[in-house]
Amino acid sequence: MSNNRWLALVIAFVLFVLSIGVRITSIPDDDGTDDDLASLFRDDGFKEKVIEQGFGSDKIVVLNLDGIIQDLGSVSFLSSVTYDHRLFLNMIENAAADPDVKGVILRVNTPGGGVVESAEIHTALEKIIDQDIPLYVSMANTAASGGYYISAPATKIVAHPATLTGSIGVIMENIDISELAKEYGVDFNTIKSGEFKDIMSPMRKMTDEEEEILQSMVDDLYDDFVQVIVDGRGMPENKVREIGDGRVYIGKQAKEIGLVDELGSLEDTIAMIQTDYDLDDARVVEYQSSLSLTQLFTLSVQNIFQKDRELVNVLNLLRESSGPRILYLYAG
Repeated sequence: MSNNRWLALVIAFVLFVLSIGVRITSIPDDDGTDDDLASLFRDDGFKEKVIEQGFGSDKIVVLNLDGIIQDLGSVSFLSSVTYDHRLFLNMIENAAADPDVKGVILRVNTPGGGVVESAEIHTALEKIIDQDIPLYVSMANTAASGGYYISAPATKIVAHPATLTGSIGVIMENIDISELAKEYGVDFNTIKSGEFKDIMSPMRKMTDEEEEILQSMVDDLYDDFVQVIVDGRGMPENKVREIGDGRVYIGKQAKEIGLVDELGSLEDTIAMIQTDYDLDDARVVEYQSSLSLTQLFTLSVQNIFQKDRELVNVLNLLRESSGPRILYLYAG
C-alpha cells in the first residue's frame, strides 16, 4: 500500500474516533430518535424513532418495506439500493423478541421480488403472529406480487383506494438474442455436461421440453403462493385461483374481492390497531436504518478506495443480472 493510502487511512481513523466523541457528548434529539450512548454502540443497523408519544412501556412498531425485495448482501449507505433484506429481517426479529411490542404495522411499498426473499419475510412475520402480536399491513403506492405474498398472513390489511396490489403469480423471463447474433454473424460455442445445463440460454431458442421443465417449476411455486393466501386470508382455493391470474387491482377493487380488509392511510391503520387492541396509550415507533460504529468505519475506508469500490459495484451488478430468476414480481 502506498504512503498516501496509509496516511488517508490514519486520517479516516482519527475522524472516526472524533465522530464518536461528538455523538457521545451531543444532546439527544427532541424528535424521539433513540440517540443515546446505548444506541450508538448497537450493531444491528437500526434505531427507533417515536412518531407518536404514549404512556408506559407498550409499543406499536412500524416496519417500512420500500423497494424491490432482493438480497444483495450488505447495502452501503452510498448505494442507490433502498431495501436491505438482512437488515429488514433483523428488524422483524427484534420486534418479535421485544416484550414491550404489542402490535406491528408493516408499511408495504414494493412490486415484489425474489421468491426466496419473500418466503423468508413471510416466515419471519408468521413468528410475530404466533406470539399473538397483531400484525397490520398498510399498503402504500404498490404492494403487488411478492408485496402481497408477505402481506397475506396479516391480521388486517389496509390499502389506499389507489394502491396497486394483487399481481398474484410467478414470472421467469430471459432474452433470446440468437436471431440478432445470426444476423451479425456471431456464433456461440457451448460445452456442457448435460442436455439441460444451458437451459434458458439467451444464445439459442428454447426447446419444448425445456419450456415444459420451467413451466412445472413456475406452477409449483404458484401453488405455494395460492396456499399462502388460502391460509392467510381464509379464502377458498378456487376463488384465489380465479382472481390470481396475474392481474393487478387498485385498493378499492381489492377490497371488493376480499384481498384487503379496509381502505385508508398509514395514520388510519395506526388508529385501527389502537382501537382494535386498546392500545391508545402505546408509543408508536418506527425502526429506521442507522450507522453503527462498524458501518461508520467501513464507510470511511470505502471512501479512501473509491475507485476500487466502484469497480466492485460494477462486477456485482453484472453478477446479479447474469442469469434469469424466478420472481414474485409485478413488472408493469
